[in-house]
Amino acid sequence: MAKKIKKEIMTIIKLQIPAGKATPAPPIGPALGQHGVNIMDFCKAYNDQTKDKGGTIVPVEISVYKDKSFSLVLKTPPVSQLILKAAKTPKGSPTPHIKKVGKRLTKEDLKNIATIKMPDLNTDVMEQAIKIIKGSARSMGVEVER
Repeated sequence: MAKKIKKEIMTIIKLQIPAGKATPAPPIGPALGQHGVNIMDFCKAYNDQTKDKGGTIVPVEISVYKDKSFSLVLKTPPVSQLILKAAKTPKGSPTPHIKKVGKRLTKEDLKNIATIKMPDLNTDVMEQAIKIIKGSARSMGVEVER
């Protein structure tokens, strides 16, 4: 049986890119170019993996190896984006304690967001995940159902 050779990781790059819209333009080009990664190969791979996610922002973790090859791991969209989508508002409040924005998030909205974000949160308990989402929503000026 052949031994599997593990590649040595040179660096890890984290980017947030709209799904299906990766181009060699900044910030992608310079971030990958300085490590010698083939930018067009990355753009094609990323766009193929995210074409079904619409225009949502999808964070990606790119592991660059010593031989200039790469692998990518897609993460779930940022909590703030999911909250803004559920609240039907374009952006959060500049003064969240005074001015509220968007519609009030229901317990069902919070549970849906927590379910989506669960793989990237530091908890496996749904109630704790919902509390994390509630805190993020409040800090954005979005009202939350008690």
